Amino acid sequence: MAAGYLEILRARHAARLLTGTLVGRLPNGTAHIALVLFTRAEGGSYTLAGALAAAYGLATAVGQPLLGRAVDLYGQPRVQLPAAVLSALGMALLALTGLGSLPLAYLAVVIAGVATPPLEGGLRALWPSVLKGEGQVHRAYAMDAVAQEIMFTVGPLLVTLLVSLWSPAAALLVINVLGVLGALSVILSEPSRTWRSAPREAHWLGALRSPGLLALLGAFFFVGLALGSITVAAVAYADDHGRESVYGWLMAALGLGALIGGLVYGARQWAGAPEKRLRVIVGLLALGYLPLTLTPPVPAMAVLAALAGLFLAPAIACSFIVVDRHAPRGTVTEAFSWLVTTFGVGAAAGTAAAGPAVELGSTAWSFAVAGAGGVAALAVLLATGRLLAAPVRTAAVATGSENDRNGAVEPGFSSGHKA
Repeated sequence: MAAGYLEILRARHAARLLTGTLVGRLPNGTAHIALVLFTRAEGGSYTLAGALAAAYGLATAVGQPLLGRAVDLYGQPRVQLPAAVLSALGMALLALTGLGSLPLAYLAVVIAGVATPPLEGGLRALWPSVLKGEGQVHRAYAMDAVAQEIMFTVGPLLVTLLVSLWSPAAALLVINVLGVLGALSVILSEPSRTWRSAPREAHWLGALRSPGLLALLGAFFFVGLALGSITVAAVAYADDHGRESVYGWLMAALGLGALIGGLVYGARQWAGAPEKRLRVIVGLLALGYLPLTLTPPVPAMAVLAALAGLFLAPAIACSFIVVDRHAPRGTVTEAFSWLVTTFGVGAAAGTAAAGPAVELGSTAWSFAVAGAGGVAALAVLLATGRLLAAPVRTAAVATGSENDRNGAVEPGFSSGHKA
């Protein structure tokens, strides 16, 4: 599998697109962490921190599919760069004005969230124009999921490092400047400038007219809820142990576990439909979240966090394949942006629920929200099995061709599997 990743990265533009996208996504990937630390440093409560993070998540949820559809219609540079700049300005407004005016603070995070550029969906739309063949494109999806965990491992450490060196406000500013530079690197590349979406059927629902995609999004809402609640719960756990750095290490352990899980998952071949495999992976993900409610001492908690993250990257990688199988043609960026949206809404709900759970109950209660989210995600996948069993015509990998899904082979998986 490592050789396959290296083959992809050696393709022209591939390393630049992947790196630029990861850096460009730092503001979004670390926003909940940065907002919680910023609010606590300004004297705000956990509930306020959760509410601001929730407002950001909900605003992102609104903006991502709208901007994703705009990218499909008008191309990447016209949408991605203005969005990245506006989002950074929103966070800069919050960092410079603080929490003195709560309406202004909410306005700032809403602007930052709505304008978050759909770089994730944009990258997955670009892979077919950069790589050779459907197999490489799908392997790139798996590599993308693994690479995200590097960002989720390094991102929290970077935020806590910036906070310790300067301040939470400085961390917000630096992270968002890096985000604009990353987005700029992507949109100035030749693939981004020349990319055009495949023709699409005019329909006001866009990608959401696919029942299978709706089922997947419903499940990943609860995965997002679990992750969002852990953000607040880990801060409360760090406060209980009197060390702010504990938070960064817990989140890094969670990301490290996901990184390991993603590498192991991508290293072997899998037979069978990805929809069925996704149910098993999400079940194991839910099982990993439940022990966090024990809140043991820091070393043991770090181990539990790493174990809880093991099945996150495999779940994400498998979900990319499912999105590809169920998204209507010509809606690639929008479909992947809806996946980001469900994470945003779920994370917003998780942070909003975990804050009061800490203050009304205990840190263990806030971790229990994560366990409940994982169980609910599995329940949705089990309840919608028939919808997920009927994939529609390919969206992402059909750009430039009309390959039938019946000939598609999932990346890094058994060639005997007919998608």
